Amino acid sequence: KMIPRAMVKGLRARSGRKGFCRGYGEYVADFEDIIKAAERIRGIAKETPVLTCRTLDRMYSHEEGSRLFFKCENFQKTGSFKFRGALNAVSALVEENPHLKSLRVVTQSSGNHGQALAACAKVRDVPATIVMPHTAPSVKKAAVMGYGAQIVE
Repeated sequence: KMIPRAMVKGLRARSGRKGFCRGYGEYVADFEDIIKAAERIRGIAKETPVLTCRTLDRMYSHEEGSRLFFKCENFQKTGSFKFRGALNAVSALVEENPHLKSLRVVTQSSGNHGQALAACAKVRDVPATIVMPHTAPSVKKAAVMGYGAQIVE
């Protein structure tokens, strides 16, 4: 399903600006960005289910007839929604820099984001370095290394 253009314009209007995030900047995706992202991740990211629960609707919906929807990204590769964002980012980096002979992605994470970036970098054949605290769970470190990323503590 498509996201109504009015919703996207509303997001942009509330933010007051649109631009690329460098450091602590702000970025609000426009409609075309969303379509491009969907195309980049199609066929690689899983289409996870959207579930409902009538009991929770009754308990937590504040208006009559309101519904709660649960997007089950825990079924996504690497177990979280972060795979989608990382895949889009790495794919865009590769698409936008075909002239570069070597790319490397680097992030700091103690868990899910590092794991997601490592997995996506492997899919796109881009080396990854994940900076992780020495206190990060060993299972997360093992997953990052399992995707072929280098860990720096």
